[in-house]
Amino acid sequence: MTGEISTRVRLRYSKTGRIRYTSQRDMARAWERALRRAHLPIAYSEGFSPRPLLSFSLALPTGCESSAEYIDLRFREGEEGPTGVRVAEASGSSGADEVARLLSDLVPPGIEIESAATLDGAGGSLQEQVTSCSWSVEVTQMSTAQLTERVDYLLAAATVPIERERKGRRVTDDLRPSILRLEVVGPGEGPGVIRLDADLATKPRGVRPGELLGGISPQVRLVRARRTAQWIDDADGRQEPLTRDGRLPTSVPSLAAERS
Repeated sequence: MTGEISTRVRLRYSKTGRIRYTSQRDMARAWERALRRAHLPIAYSEGFSPRPLLSFSLALPTGCESSAEYIDLRFREGEEGPTGVRVAEASGSSGADEVARLLSDLVPPGIEIESAATLDGAGGSLQEQVTSCSWSVEVTQMSTAQLTERVDYLLAAATVPIERERKGRRVTDDLRPSILRLEVVGPGEGPGVIRLDADLATKPRGVRPGELLGGISPQVRLVRARRTAQWIDDADGRQEPLTRDGRLPTSVPSLAAERS
């Protein structure tokens, strides 16, 4: 790795359409290809097989859409690519916007970069900082009255055991502590489709929309799911890692604080 890492840029993007069937691993490869084609001075890891230093927020389940995904990019100090973007110039909002502009034409269809901002200091991992996610989930095979009854029953329950796979084994987990909010909103898109809105905790483990529906009823069927927000809880309350208008959280725990 050449040069000291001095700058990080955070991008917020949406993932919609057919690309929702692309896995998290393939998405990482797509971003790496876009970074190479943009000729940005991205920092690389050390070792036998260096990789671009980029980090994602919580992995999006394959098949789900999202209007709130995030990626952090690390750049090398004092280096300039053929595009003329220097790390020093990327230290302000205009530099972060230029990074977003260069990448917007290179990422796959269905990925739309919505905002960008420069991060100060080392910072912590997005995956560690995000404490909950908001979801819009559309389902079928139940009437509104039946679904409302099942949701009310779930919210009143002390425990909601579900089976899930972990490291190749089937285990039983209690879903109830992870459900922070769940409500039947009304009709979704299409005949017989009903929309649910949910806030789901990410710790100690995240909950997939399919697992949530398993806790509601084996009868209900998933039509589509979209992650609408990811949230960080800090001293100033619940905040997004980066808003659509480019605002960062007012206080984010540093990596050093997380390790202490």
